[in-house]
Order: sequence, then C-alpha cells, then structure tokens
Amino acid sequence: MTPRELKAELRNERLARRDAISLEDRIVKSLAMAESGGERIVFKPGSIISGFLPIRSEADIRPLMDRLRRRGARLCVPVILDKQTIAFREFSAETPLVSTGFGTLGPGPEAAVLDPDIMLVPLSAFDRTGHRIGYGAGHYDRAIDRLWQKGLDPQLIGIAFDCQEVPSVPAEPHDVRLDAILTESGYSIFSPEIG
Repeated sequence: MTPRELKAELRNERLARRDAISLEDRIVKSLAMAESGGERIVFKPGSIISGFLPIRSEADIRPLMDRLRRRGARLCVPVILDKQTIAFREFSAETPLVSTGFGTLGPGPEAAVLDPDIMLVPLSAFDRTGHRIGYGAGHYDRAIDRLWQKGLDPQLIGIAFDCQEVPSVPAEPHDVRLDAILTESGYSIFSPEIG
C-alpha cells in the first residue's frame, strides 16, 4: 500500500470515528478544548490567530476562539477562494457570514485578509510526532507554503478529538508537521524532530 493509499484509509477510518461522536458529546468535548487551550496557547496580544467555523462533525472551536479573542488575539477564519486556495479573513462575533462555497460559511470579501501568526488546523488524523492527515485537498499545506514564501512561520496547532489519533501517520517529505495538538484531553506540544 502506498503512503497516499494508507493516508486515505486512515482518513476515512478516523473521520468515521469522529462522525460517530454524538452532538452532545461533541459539545462537551469542544468546551473542554476551550477550557484547556484557552489558557495554554501562548501568544502576544495583537497576534493573529486563524480558527475555523465547524463543518460536518468537526470540533466547534468558537468558544476557544472567543477566549483567545478576550486574551487579545485578532481572529481570522479560512475561506475557500477556489479549489486550490484558501485565504484568512478577519472574523469577529459581529462579522456577517456568507456562503464561501463547498458548504462553508465565512466573512465576505469586504473583510480584511490576514496572515496568521498561529493557525488552528482541522484534520482527519494525527500521531504523537506531530504528523497529520488533512482532508485530502491540500488547502492548508498550500496556505502554509504561501506564508513561508512571505518569510512567515506560523505556529501550527492541530484540532482534533482523541479518537482521531493513529499510531503513525505515513509522513512524506512534503508533509508539514504540527507544533502542537489540542484535543478534549488537553494541549500537547510536540518536540522538534531530530535528524
């Protein structure tokens, strides 16, 4: 089995586990994430943090984003511009949301486009070395690469439920490692890879 095929299998398996979490449990787990991450994520006031508005069975990190905002973060969320590109538009509780395609909502084109200092990254699966499996479209990988091309190096924090952890992600050379993971069990920072 190729790494790509194994990733697809792990993605489907872990998303099925996430989908099986009841709405009530998802709310409880999302609030636990807000409690833990709301204090443990370190940043300077005025830092730009990208979150996301939940789709399908993702964790609802709006309570977490609100806590980060109250600590001085400037928030943005991704919007899909086309099949290849996402941009991060400024977001607040008062921001009107519009359809941004592919079943997502986000701020409209009048919202400022920001470059995040910290990115809260949704994912399908992760391992304890910081490797992740996304949803397969590569939106975040390309967005991170664009930030790197600008000389920026955002901190990457994966957002997932415990059930999305796998023993090992078949990492490829182009894969981008997470700096930390936030689940309902808490916030964990990954050690840098050696070698």
